[in-house]
This record gives sequence, C-alpha cells and structure tokens, in this order.
Amino acid sequence: MFSILLVLLIIVAVFMTGIILLQKSEGSGMSGSAAASMFGGALTGAAAGNFLTKLTTWLAVLFFVLCAALAIVSAKSGIGDVQSGLREELAADELAGEPTPTPAQTPAPAEPVTVDENK
Repeated sequence: MFSILLVLLIIVAVFMTGIILLQKSEGSGMSGSAAASMFGGALTGAAAGNFLTKLTTWLAVLFFVLCAALAIVSAKSGIGDVQSGLREELAADELAGEPTPTPAQTPAPAEPVTVDENK
C-alpha cells in the first residue's frame, strides 16, 4: 500500500510541475496591461489559463491528500520510524553480548612526536 501511494504521489508531483510550468505568469506580458482588461482576457488566453489553474488546484489537493495518506500508512506500519529502528539495534546488540562502546573504552590517541630542531 505504501509503495502504491508513493508512486502515485511521484506521478502527481511530476504532472503538477509540468502543468505549473505551462502556465503564463501573471505579472508579465499583456495580462497586466489596459488591453487585457479592455478585451476581457481574450488576447491573453484566459480560458486556457482558467483550465490550467483549475487543474493545478485539483492536483494540489490530490497531492496533499496523498501526503496525508502516506503519513497515516507509514505511522500505522512503522515505516520510517527511526526510534524503533534504533531500539531494535540496541536490543540486538545487548542480546549478542556486545557491549556498546563508551568514551572511556575508546583507546587514547598516541602522544605526538616532537622533533628537537637544535640537533
């Protein structure tokens, strides 16, 4: 289930990125000029922009729903739970009898060698 939702999320994200890149920016071109307001957007392709805007909105809603579904599925199945993974590793180390290294058990670094330059 997690893999299917993840693949769907990636597909929606790629598709949404493409749709966003197809849209014209609002601040440039004739969209901010008097001609655009005079002709009601007929010169700027407002009908195509309206469709792309609605499609972007629906893809964004789908994206957020998929993100929430992935969060719920991963929380229930324990996927991506870092703390439980660390607990399992510590429990496995304790069962194997391997002590966890402490700073006192680490070997001390060797003393630096000094060279007498007067010789």
